[in-house]
Amino acid sequence: MISSLLPVRVRARRAALPVALCAGLAAALTACGSDPDEGTNGVGKLSATEIENKARTAADGADAVRLSGTLVSKGGSYKIDMRLKGSGGTGTVTSQKSTFGLLRVGDDLFLKADAGFWSHSGSGGSGGAASAAGKLDDKYVKVPSGDPAYQQLRGFTEKAVLLKGMLGLQGALSKGDRAEVGKVRTVRIAAGKDGEGGTLDVALQGTPYPLRFERAGGAGVLELADWNKDFPLAPPAKGDTVDYGQQLPKT
Repeated sequence: MISSLLPVRVRARRAALPVALCAGLAAALTACGSDPDEGTNGVGKLSATEIENKARTAADGADAVRLSGTLVSKGGSYKIDMRLKGSGGTGTVTSQKSTFGLLRVGDDLFLKADAGFWSHSGSGGSGGAASAAGKLDDKYVKVPSGDPAYQQLRGFTEKAVLLKGMLGLQGALSKGDRAEVGKVRTVRIAAGKDGEGGTLDVALQGTPYPLRFERAGGAGVLELADWNKDFPLAPPAKGDTVDYGQQLPKT
């Protein structure tokens, strides 16, 4: 009876109070459940610059990595798939004209290609590379350290050199959306306006390794995987190695 005598406004306010509390509690729970960094390594809460530094530190400290994707430069476009570590690297490089394998163990660099690659050496003639192509087909050729191609080809097998050169973001950094590379959650940082200076996806699970890099100016997209996963690296068997006997063809 007493409640029925209360003014309508008072009763309405009392009824609205628990509803508002429930709504507020539900909103808080929803916000907590939608936290994009829940269950992550916490890197996503950092600034873009801090995230980049974490990624670089993780990459520099890793013993091995697999780097694959496309590189675009003034000299043309390359597809690479290289496994790299401090003592060397192995994998393949595909240029506009050919595909060749590279293997470096210490300072010893070997190139492996099919007959078509060697026939483009420019020697010409039956006594030149064209006639030797069959012997060189699918064999390892040791690249002399004094050959003009040595440093160029070695660069594809250098972990530190590749990572330093490929992971350069150009411009002011900003933190972007959460994404995924493979099955790994990532946070994306971008450089310049709309990411025109490059974008980098950094792992939100485990060690904050860089997992995907889109280079500035459309200069290629690279994926980085198998961080710290060792792989065998040894010189090729003597039976699989031949001496080219002259300056290697330009690649």
